[in-house]
Amino acid sequence: MEYNDIISELINFRDSHNWKDFHSLISLSRAMGIEASEVEKVFLWKTDDSQLSEKNKQELKLEVADVLIYCYYMCEKLNVNPNDIIQEKININTDRKWNFK
Repeated sequence: MEYNDIISELINFRDSHNWKDFHSLISLSRAMGIEASEVEKVFLWKTDDSQLSEKNKQELKLEVADVLIYCYYMCEKLNVNPNDIIQEKININTDRKWNFK
């Protein structure tokens, strides 16, 4: 799906549930953080990726989707295309130097 199709479907879902008033940037940021912690929960008590079961991977996939959904809602509020801001960040990182010492 294209971004415009996805965001349109998300907005229709949000509006059909009368959630628009709850979708401020600060609220979306908090919701995204909570969902990100649910991504982390999938890894609880595991020491590496090889310990993920197929059920864990399915849970992980759905939790990542929840994080992305809130990111999309934030992009809509900021009136930006997520692909464009990712490209902007890639361009910044291309010239960036990291010091791991």
